[in-house]
Amino acid sequence: MQPESLIKLIEWEMPFGKYAGRKLADLPGHYLAWFAREGFPKGELGELLELMFTIDHNQLRSLLDHLRQR
Repeated sequence: MQPESLIKLIEWEMPFGKYAGRKLADLPGHYLAWFAREGFPKGELGELLELMFTIDHNQLRSLLDHLRQR
């Protein structure tokens, strides 16, 4: 993981699906878990969703709070 990836989580919006337009860092845990079961998309978006799933699963969302305040 690159440090820039954490910033992308709070800046990038989900481009498709039920939560289109929502920041990746704000996606609900059950949606991230669905991707973990069904497969993450290819490319950088999939990598970021997988990172967000790991953060959510380990109850580390508060790590992103400092970045949101920038």
